[in-house]
Amino acid sequence: MSDFRHLSVLSDEVLELLYPRPGGIYLDGTLGGGGHTELILEKICPDGIVIGVDRDREALAAASVRLERFGSSFIAIHGSFGELAQLLKQQNIEAVDGVLLDLGVSSYQLDTAERGFSFRQDGLLDMRMDPSKGETAANILENLSVEELERIIKEYGEERWARKIAQSIERERQEKAIVKTLQLAELVSRAIPRRFHEERIHPATRTFQALRIAVNNELEQVRHGVSEGISVLKQGGRIVVISFHSLEDRIVKQLFREAATGCICPPRLPYCICNKKPLVRVLTNRPIRAGEDEVNRNPRARSAKLRAAEKSG
Repeated sequence: MSDFRHLSVLSDEVLELLYPRPGGIYLDGTLGGGGHTELILEKICPDGIVIGVDRDREALAAASVRLERFGSSFIAIHGSFGELAQLLKQQNIEAVDGVLLDLGVSSYQLDTAERGFSFRQDGLLDMRMDPSKGETAANILENLSVEELERIIKEYGEERWARKIAQSIERERQEKAIVKTLQLAELVSRAIPRRFHEERIHPATRTFQALRIAVNNELEQVRHGVSEGISVLKQGGRIVVISFHSLEDRIVKQLFREAATGCICPPRLPYCICNKKPLVRVLTNRPIRAGEDEVNRNPRARSAKLRAAEKSG
């Protein structure tokens, strides 16, 4: 398990905006390889605590080894960041000083062929963050209608060639099941006219993204995770969210904006009757992006966007 690698993105920015303090209680809702959690623990120990949550048991096992030196200051929990409040309640913790959500797929998951996330290596089309439950990507490709596949690829992948790709999937599955990553990647590449293949990204990138989102119900997880993350913060506590594609970032931006909005009474009323108070103060007017040096070290940081907010009094 010690080879569970994940290069944590925007680490300096995370520490600056999360502002972990000695003795505080922090929640990393997407533990991954434990890189961000390790940096937080170094700031808050010996009396602080980080609760690390992940759906991937392999990630939890590897992070627990990596963070063993911190002893009881690190608590690993198997679960989804969409259920943060419930998971904290199980630990008899009502509120925390900070929440971190790094929504990216880990380098380990992408680089491990049998997890089925990558179009660069051959493996079974799985794509489940938690391999112990739910439908695989292969199941979705086998069972969904052409219309539903088109919707998923277009909506979640923002793919202009969604219809042609869905139709190609239908023709392929009439002859044989689509169960391998390279099989799907080649099918998508053939479906998109070659003159529209982009130089910097593989033609199958958006389709694989769309299937991964569908398999793991990721957008709903983001909505629940950010909302619950805000709800479990102490006054003055901070939430930091790193997203890797526009759909996630749009949700985070919208949720932060709604949480930061006060009175929603019609302007014609002489005084407020809704009594709605802002829940947070947004700390990032625009998303923070990785600098050139970091992108050169870790190309996967190129698409990362960080937003942060602070719980109001």
